[in-house]
Amino acid sequence: MMNLAPELRAAIEKAGQSHLLEYSSELLAAQLKEIDWELLPELIANYVVKKPQISIPEDLQPAPYFPLVPRNKEEEEKKARAQALGIELLKSGKAACLTVAGGQGTRLGFDGPKGTYPIGPVSGRTLFEYFAQSIARAEEKFGAPIRWYVMTSALNREATETFFRENGNLGLREDQVFFFTQGTMPAIGYDGKLLMSSPDSLALSPDGHGGTLLALRKSGALEQMKKDGVEYISYFQVDNPLVPVVNPLFIGMHALEKADMSAIMLAKTNAFEKLGNFCVTNGHLEIIEYSDLPAELAESRNPDGSLRFISGSPAIHVISRAFVERLTASGKLDLPWHRADKKIPSVSDPKPEAPNGVKLESFIFDALALAEKTLVLEGDRAEMFAPTKNPTGVDSVESCREMLIARDLRRLRAAGVKVGGDVKVELSPRRVFDDEDAIQLAAAQNLEEISSGTETVIG
Repeated sequence: MMNLAPELRAAIEKAGQSHLLEYSSELLAAQLKEIDWELLPELIANYVVKKPQISIPEDLQPAPYFPLVPRNKEEEEKKARAQALGIELLKSGKAACLTVAGGQGTRLGFDGPKGTYPIGPVSGRTLFEYFAQSIARAEEKFGAPIRWYVMTSALNREATETFFRENGNLGLREDQVFFFTQGTMPAIGYDGKLLMSSPDSLALSPDGHGGTLLALRKSGALEQMKKDGVEYISYFQVDNPLVPVVNPLFIGMHALEKADMSAIMLAKTNAFEKLGNFCVTNGHLEIIEYSDLPAELAESRNPDGSLRFISGSPAIHVISRAFVERLTASGKLDLPWHRADKKIPSVSDPKPEAPNGVKLESFIFDALALAEKTLVLEGDRAEMFAPTKNPTGVDSVESCREMLIARDLRRLRAAGVKVGGDVKVELSPRRVFDDEDAIQLAAAQNLEEISSGTETVIG
C-alpha cells in the first residue's frame, strides 16, 4: 500500500479516481501529490466527458499591428525611438532569453532533444549552438550579460544537460544557462479515469508551452531574473534558428508601449497557413488557432484585396517579468486548456490502435488575453522565421537551411561582397549577430567576392 496522507486518499476517492489506489510505488505516490484534485473533476467534465465547443465571438476583428515598413513620419520616429531604447535596455542588462525546448527530434527522424539536431547548412552546428553562439555575440555587442533560460521536458532534461556539459556549455559561462522543466498533466481515458503508463507510474505528458510561465516561478527562474535586474524576457522556440535571440527594436517597442506581453506577427502566405491568427475581441488581443477560424473569416478580404486576418503568429514574444510574477503570484496559472485526442499506451491497452484518451495542454499565447497592455509588431519572415518541424517540404529541415543560407547571402551582399551562383555559405552566429557585424567581418577578412559553387563557413 502506498504511503499517502489520509486527506490525499480522500481527495483521490472524491475525484472518482480510487482505481489509482490499487497500485503502489514511491514514484506514483509522488505523482499523486502533485495533482490538483479539486480541479481535476472540472477538467474531466469540461474537456473529456464532453468535447469543448469552439465558439467564435461575434465582435472578432483583425488585431492592429505596428507595420514592418513605417507608413508615415510619426511611425518612422517611433521606430527609431524604439530601436534606441531597445539597445539601451540591452546595454543595461535588462533582457534575458527564454527558449522552449521540451520537444524531441522524433518527427525529424532524430533520436534526442530537438535542440541537439544538427541544422547548420554547412557547419552542421546544432539548434542549441545557433542560439548559444548568437547570445555570446550579443553579450559582446551590447556589453552586458544575457542569461539564457532553457525550458526542457521531464523526458529530455537529462539528455539536454548532458549535451551542454559534454560540449563545454556551448561556449557560455557555466552559470549563464538556467535549465528548468515544464510541468506535466496526467492523460485521461475517455471514461474519465487517469491512465497508468505502467504499474508504478501515471501516463504523464508535458502541460504545453503555456506551462512555461508557472514553471518560471516554481523553478526559481523568476527570482533569478529579479536578482539580475532583468525586466524583459525574449521568448522563442527551439526549432527556429533564424530568430534573433534578442531583438532591440522589438524589446524597445514593448518597453515604449509599456506592454505586459508583445508578439511578432508575420503576414500569412495564404488564408489557411498553419499559424494562429491575431484577433481582437472584447477589447483584448487573442490568438485564434488556424483550425478554429471559420473559412469565411479566414478568406475575407479588405477592399484592396488583401486578407483581413493577415496576421499570423510565429510564437515569438517579449514578456515583462512583472507580468509573469502577477499571473503566477498564487502559485497557479489560470489559462484555458486545449484538448488533444491521442493514442495513449497504458497498462490496460499497451498498443492502442485508435485514440483512447485525452491529453490536456495550455498555450502561452492565451496569456495575451490576460494582459492589460499588448503590442503586435510586424516582422520580416525572411529574417526571423524558419521553423524545423518536418524532414522535407514546408517548415522543414530543407527549407530552414535554405532560409539560413539566403539570410547570410543577403548580409554578405549588403556588406558589398560579390556572390556567385550556387553558393552555400554560413556566417558564424558567434561573429555575426546582425547586418552591422556582417559588414565588419567582411572588412576584417578583406572579403570581396565569393566564387560560384563555394561551400564554406565564414567567421
